[in-house]
Amino acid sequence: MAEKCPITLDGFERIKAEVHDLKTNQRNAISKEIATAREHGDLKENAEYHAAREKQSFLEGRVIDLEDKIARAEVIDTSKLAGSKVKFGAYVKLVDDDDKEVTYRIVGDYEADIGKNLISFASPLARALMGKEVGDDVEVTTPRGSKGYEIIEVKFS
Repeated sequence: MAEKCPITLDGFERIKAEVHDLKTNQRNAISKEIATAREHGDLKENAEYHAAREKQSFLEGRVIDLEDKIARAEVIDTSKLAGSKVKFGAYVKLVDDDDKEVTYRIVGDYEADIGKNLISFASPLARALMGKEVGDDVEVTTPRGSKGYEIIEVKFS
């Protein structure tokens, strides 16, 4: 049996919505592109046709990947979580050694996106934060060196 992967309810819903969009809207659009390109004649030298087929192949691969993620998802409804300790689903506000504040949410691998301050529970920072509380200091070793943080807020929503 495939290993279950934790994911927030929000992340799970986003994946389901993407699969729905891919299967309903984007599949239809690509089918129309392929049909239009076919009308241009010789398929061997038809760049539009080959580009559309490549897009179709990528889309189908993405659908398979996302459906696998859905099948292996262990959905955690973080709205039911509370407490003062950092755990999966928590929003953690930190201040670093340079007095810069940042808030991260600890999420599953599938939904991690550092650009949106969503960090995987398996990341070095999240692992260092797990089980800690407001006022605790953590030291994290990153590829860029060691960095210290103080936890200034833990919340769930």
